[in-house]
Amino acid sequence: MLLQLFPLWAVLLSLLAYFVPGAFTSMSGAIIPLLTVIMLAMGLTLTTRDFANVAKSRKAMAVGVVLQFLIMPAAAWTVATLFGFGPELMIGTLLVGSVAGGTSSNVMCYLAKGDTALSISMTAASTIIGVFLTPVLASFFAGQSIDVPVQPMLMTLLQVVLVPVAIGVALNEFASKWICKIEGLFPYVSMFAILLIIAIVVALNAGKIATVGLIVAFAVILHNAIGLALGYGITALLGFDRKICRTIAFEVGLQNSGLATALALKFFTPTAALPGTLFSVWHNISGSLLAGYWSRKPIADDAK
Repeated sequence: MLLQLFPLWAVLLSLLAYFVPGAFTSMSGAIIPLLTVIMLAMGLTLTTRDFANVAKSRKAMAVGVVLQFLIMPAAAWTVATLFGFGPELMIGTLLVGSVAGGTSSNVMCYLAKGDTALSISMTAASTIIGVFLTPVLASFFAGQSIDVPVQPMLMTLLQVVLVPVAIGVALNEFASKWICKIEGLFPYVSMFAILLIIAIVVALNAGKIATVGLIVAFAVILHNAIGLALGYGITALLGFDRKICRTIAFEVGLQNSGLATALALKFFTPTAALPGTLFSVWHNISGSLLAGYWSRKPIADDAK
């Protein structure tokens, strides 16, 4: 129940941070460590078998990952341009579009009766690939107008994503009996960490949310909708069964926005972190609503 109410906790904590920003602004230096904890928790839920599953669903995996790193960055640039975003909000939106899929996609996929094994494998694969692609994509779509520090960002991603995930997978492999006893805590640890990141960013942007918050929220909703719709629609047109279509829709539409937020704060400004913060809240709401709808709709009905 606590996990299912994540959007509610996010909204309540965001309101607290907005009205009492001083309680959170001093914790801005904790964002990278918090994200490292999230990625370690993710790694602890993965095994080498999850990566081995890539070979069993090569076509679906390939299409899903290509769509992940094609649709979302392009949609981010399109949406940011459409809404006339300046450099700060532009790069923040591009970072949301350029990161890997979020771990919440695995839960949503399970609830929606998708292919959970494929979802986990895609999240794992896109997380590793994103370490190298995220800074390159953000730089490519930002063009000459925004200086994106590709090499420093790559090093940060290696340290904050690749290393914690690898440690988590290794611990899960060699100490699985011990990990199994506490694995139920990992989602709560991740939820607490992302909620705190959201609160910190809201606090840092308390003065600007009143003027740009609503327009950024609309952009985030549109960006997320494009990812979900095209993730499902393109895979359906390619002839995949509807179970896989549902899975890839979540993998494409739900981003690791916590990572985008952390990168925006480290390399740019608090304002650049606003799109990632709002995306973190919204994609859990939209994902939950879509998962609830699909959970009541038989797979065969999707084709009607």
